Amino acid sequence: MGANIYKNKKPVFFFLIPAFTFMIIFLYYPFIQNILNSFQQIDGLGSAAKGINAPWYENYVKMVTDENMKTALFNTGWMLLATLLGQVGIAVVLAILVDNIKRGAKFFRILYFLPIVISATALGVLFNLIFLYDKGMINQFRELLGAAALIDFKDEQHGMLTLMLPVIWQYVGFYFIILITGLNNISPELYEAAAIDGASGLQRVRYISLPLLYNVICTCVVLSVTGALKVFDLPWVMFPKGMPFNSTWLTGTYMYYQAFGASNVDYSSAIAVAIVVLGVIMAKVINTVFKEKDY
Repeated sequence: MGANIYKNKKPVFFFLIPAFTFMIIFLYYPFIQNILNSFQQIDGLGSAAKGINAPWYENYVKMVTDENMKTALFNTGWMLLATLLGQVGIAVVLAILVDNIKRGAKFFRILYFLPIVISATALGVLFNLIFLYDKGMINQFRELLGAAALIDFKDEQHGMLTLMLPVIWQYVGFYFIILITGLNNISPELYEAAAIDGASGLQRVRYISLPLLYNVICTCVVLSVTGALKVFDLPWVMFPKGMPFNSTWLTGTYMYYQAFGASNVDYSSAIAVAIVVLGVIMAKVINTVFKEKDY
């Protein structure tokens, strides 16, 4: 009698209807509408479309010639590289180090995960105080130490570095938790057998930890790449409107500015479509390059 209950799959569809309805209303419909908006002329947020653009692909041609969009794509590429090496790379090192200590592991897990708990807006204000506000805390310390020349963290030379450091710092803990969970799933017997065979600590990491952690690292890489394409909140707080030379635009911040600052809703919709397409392409490339392995 009990086994027959699980053979009847009809009640499953009843419980899936609310979730499926929610996704249609708040995910699929807005996405499809956004694609349609990218081909129409919409002057302001909330206003009705005035018709189809002439030509209909006008916004996509504009993206090719828009210098700020080129800057945003270029900066997003650097942000993507920074997240791969900075966030995932540092998280791998920290996870392996914490996994090999016997005391204080819980303390370090909380310490590294803490930035994720803090609001990105609050972090943006914090790093503004460190780098930008009233010369910045770093420049004030340099003055106390006798430095004559101050560093302008807003200029074209330092702007992107100033922007990337907080983003990297914020999400290292996120990937750290994923990786440390993957390390905990590796059987201790493998390390014990390797130690009996005379393997050193570095050899155990190289031949046991990293190979068995490979699939988890692949997942982190995909998440970091897609996250880099849509990062918005912290960069916008630190450098609103791409200030000061339009040199710190990212695809996410430039899309938001076009919608809420310049009131080019149709062009903003086209940028959003481009971000989605880039995300799908990059995720496919990463999945191909970092193909998961079966053990």
